[in-house]
Amino acid sequence: MTAPGKVTLFGEHAVVYGQPAIVASIDKRVHVFAEPKPDGTITIEARDLRVPGVIVTYKEGEVTVETEYGLVLPAISYLNKAIEIASKYLGSRHGVKLVVRSEMPVGAGLGTSAAVAVATIAAYAYSGGYELSMDEIARLGWEVERAVQGVASPMDTSITTYGGFMKIEYSGDRVKRESLNVSGDLPIVIAYVEREFKTRDMVLMVRERLSKYPQLYGKIIELIGEVARAAEKALVRHDLHELGLLMNLNHGLLDSLGVSTRKLNEVVYAARSSGALGAKLTGAGGGGCVIALSQPEKLETVETVMKFLSDFTMKTSLGSEGIKVKTEKGG
Repeated sequence: MTAPGKVTLFGEHAVVYGQPAIVASIDKRVHVFAEPKPDGTITIEARDLRVPGVIVTYKEGEVTVETEYGLVLPAISYLNKAIEIASKYLGSRHGVKLVVRSEMPVGAGLGTSAAVAVATIAAYAYSGGYELSMDEIARLGWEVERAVQGVASPMDTSITTYGGFMKIEYSGDRVKRESLNVSGDLPIVIAYVEREFKTRDMVLMVRERLSKYPQLYGKIIELIGEVARAAEKALVRHDLHELGLLMNLNHGLLDSLGVSTRKLNEVVYAARSSGALGAKLTGAGGGGCVIALSQPEKLETVETVMKFLSDFTMKTSLGSEGIKVKTEKGG
């Protein structure tokens, strides 16, 4: 099975409070190959679940290696938890060899963990003779993310399952997904900067500020939702200049929430000054990724400038196909 990564175009953080978010799949993918094992054992081979940045802490003779979601090794916990949850759902557990290949690093905010969870669930079920629906895969993938992270929205697992462009709204366990009909290319550059805070930290910080100043921060949350609604219309009519303006507005509101950083802002403003129509952080913030929208003829210039201020960059196309069966390990 293979599943795409994602970028959040609009609505970060506000989606947790009932506002809409707009998310798109990208052309970078996770591949999970499953081979049944008659002896009942489970083997996981995941050689390229890379991390973009590592924090090493030495304390009282112990060495701790951290990435966005905690320890490096728990990146494998998405695989373990996916097998556990899928087995429970299917009512049976079978032996399997899983081989994982990723075109994206872990912890960059590109939905790698969601893609791993979704692809593992689908591959494990398929290897046991079961074929799950997309609704089942998305829901079980969300269970995996919540179990591992403690806090997770259904946004990442929804888009990596279905692909394309999607508007997401949810409350409690109720998820409303709406696929958006977007025609034409959206030239995007993604840049990663070192993560200073974990996703969970950012979510809790926003929650605390909203609780302390509900009228002030509540208005910011509502405005982010209004931006997402306006962006939906601009996306459908393929108005790149309007999208760029709304991206810039969305970033300013996220900065007001306190989830941007100096490094993220430097990349955002450098991208704009080099010709990007719009640039914003994507994801929870506290470091991670910036996305910049550009006219095709300026894309190379924008990426070159962003490279100077970031750890890595990549050009990508949006709206890639969601989860699908893949039978060859190569490629």
